Amino acid sequence: MVAALGDPLRLASGSVLPNRVAKAALEEFLAVDGQLPGDELIALHRRWARGGAGLLITGHVMVDGRAVADPRDVVLEAGTDLEPFRRWASAARSGGGQVWMQINHPGRVVFADQGGLAWSASAKRVEMGAFTWLYATPVAMTGEQIAEVVARFADTAAQAERAGFDGVEVHAAHGYLIGQFLSPLVNRRADGYGGDLAARARLLLEVVAAVRGAVSPGFAVGVKLNTADFQRGGFQPQDAAEVIGMLSGAGVDLVELSGGSLESLAIMGHAADESTLAREAYFLDAAASILADAPLPVMITGGVRRLPVARRVLESGASVVGVGTALAVDPDLPHAWIAGEHAEATPVRVNWPDKKLSSAAVQALVHARMEDLAADRDRSTGPLRALLTERLRRRPALRRYRKWGKA
Repeated sequence: MVAALGDPLRLASGSVLPNRVAKAALEEFLAVDGQLPGDELIALHRRWARGGAGLLITGHVMVDGRAVADPRDVVLEAGTDLEPFRRWASAARSGGGQVWMQINHPGRVVFADQGGLAWSASAKRVEMGAFTWLYATPVAMTGEQIAEVVARFADTAAQAERAGFDGVEVHAAHGYLIGQFLSPLVNRRADGYGGDLAARARLLLEVVAAVRGAVSPGFAVGVKLNTADFQRGGFQPQDAAEVIGMLSGAGVDLVELSGGSLESLAIMGHAADESTLAREAYFLDAAASILADAPLPVMITGGVRRLPVARRVLESGASVVGVGTALAVDPDLPHAWIAGEHAEATPVRVNWPDKKLSSAAVQALVHARMEDLAADRDRSTGPLRALLTERLRRRPALRRYRKWGKA
């Protein structure tokens, strides 16, 4: 029997999601001094909580302050002041749903002007054409550095539980560090962390084991995984199916399937591989073969903005519908859909000739909308203005981050 959007979902840890609609992670760019969650980020999640989603997954929180994807990202490490995180968790739970912290390490996806660390599976730089120079040149990680990163994921998960979050989601998608190890295009290692898929998945499995061991049995642990990288010769749906099989006995409650990376841009609806188009539920086709035999509950994320499509995700065999950008446009969609109302969010699209700039502009528009939600206002902002404003706001954030890193 196919579940309804309003049905609860009991997870292996024993925790229960009150419904099947989840707010997927969106990088908020709202960290304040000390790389902490501030009033704006807290207000944003309180607004999303009112929308009725059974699960809110935060934007990624970095496990190592020396390595962030952007100087406006939140960092949570052992010893970090937990009070602002407690306020964040409380606000996100205020609507009756759960809140999970997405925890991440960027690996090589680090801007060169930030300083700090750029670690990866191999010393292979991000390839972004004319924009490649913006990214740091990574170094291949040593065994000691891998062990340190595993421990940091566990520390951050334990801190998240102390702060009142209901779970964490380990980010292993979108070309960040764990995804770099999974990718045969990036991972060229000749040791026990490279080669066949089992070896490339070793870092993910060690992180999950360490996280599970650092938190209580009732604390949820999820994993975000690509259905595919959408790059020729990269991570494929069959790989994802095998990795989910590896995770089935590891204490994982939910696997979120998304896709793409910074290089392929599939997460913004611009896939390098034409097998995936910029359409609603654009990862559902790629996930179809995975869902058929998945041994764990699966959440599908990517482009869902209408009730019929949300229902189709559950009919396909998924347990949870992940909604990201659409909830920045209309945060009340979960309540509407569960009530059977055919509400829909207007898609955020920018059709400039350069796909990379178009994706950056879409991201900037979404960030502007999140700022409006946090401030309870409604503005009309064009893509060029949003993109320029975002670049200008990064400058003081970069100065704060570099000063904080030297403290």
